[in-house]
This record gives sequence, C-alpha cells and structure tokens, in this order.
Amino acid sequence: MPEAAVGAVLLAAGRGTRFGAEPKLLAQLDGKPLVRHAADAALAAKARPVVVVLGAHAAAVRAALNGLDVAFVENAAFADGLSTSLRAGLSALPPGTDAAVILLGDMPRVTAKQIDRLVAAYRAARPAPGAIAPVVEGRRGNPVLLDRRVLADALAGLSGDHGAGPLLKGRTDVLEVPGEPGTALDVDTPDMLARL
Repeated sequence: MPEAAVGAVLLAAGRGTRFGAEPKLLAQLDGKPLVRHAADAALAAKARPVVVVLGAHAAAVRAALNGLDVAFVENAAFADGLSTSLRAGLSALPPGTDAAVILLGDMPRVTAKQIDRLVAAYRAARPAPGAIAPVVEGRRGNPVLLDRRVLADALAGLSGDHGAGPLLKGRTDVLEVPGEPGTALDVDTPDMLARL
C-alpha cells in the first residue's frame, strides 16, 4: 500500500489587528520574522509541498519568505476570515494529496519534530482519522493535520473567522498526540512577543 501523501499549508494571510500597526507576521524574533520561523519548521519537516497562503501584507510576507522552497497562493477573500484561507490553501495542494498539516504563521515555536509526529501518526493509523491534533495539558493546539477526504464536506461548509477547531469539536475521529510547548503558543500582541 503506498504511503499517504501529506502536504503542509501555512496560513499567513491575516491582518493581525490585535498586534497593532506593524504587520504581526513580519515582527522580528531571534533575528527573523515570525512567519519565517513557521516556514522554516515546515520545510525542515517531511510534509510536501509547503503552500503559503497570502492575504494582508501579501508582498511583504512573500518577501520575508524569499528563497524558500514554498508555493504561494493569494487569498483575495482573506478579510472574510480564516476559513477562506484554509480552503484556499487546501485547494492549492496537488491532486492526490491525502492530508495536510495546517500551520499558523504566528506560531514561531512549532518544530519540525512536532509536524513529523503528526504525519507519522496519520500514516500509521488504520483507518485514517479525520484529523490529528497535538495536546498540551489537556488542550488541543496547533498545527493540526486534516484528512482532505474524510473532512471534505465539513471543510466546504466552514465559514467566517474559524479554522479547524470548531469543525473538529465533537468528532470521534480526531486522534490526539502529545504536543510540545510551542503547539500552544501563538503570538497575538507585542507583549507576548516580548516575553518570548
């Protein structure tokens, strides 16, 4: 049986309004933009291809990722919420991609090891789960892995400023795996960034 094909989708289209006037994903941490940390982790992991969804500040985010082996897709409807970026990223994956790891551009401490843990759990599971989520201290975090076939109808109906969280709530086919501190840490404000 062939190994399941798993891609990665990095959501980097949001406006980050709680962060202030500066584009959040371009804020510097350890000498590079937040979004570059997320992209580097995705590229160090095994999921391929890595698709980056652009929206607000598209040109600047693209420039911050210059030279990386990623594909870009622009979400013209980014202002309508996270669901539009999720659907745009999934649609940009090649046909035959069974599942996708969904990464958030404002989570700079997610590691390639964590991404690979999701992919390995998915490839080992029989039957394929609808999703795989990391858990830290009893709470689900990100990134999550979504099976594109199992969740096709639910993903098509997703709207507004929601990612996969509401879609997965109450489902019995979500496999939980141990998370890391970085899977529970997203940067929403300059204070949070300063604490890192």
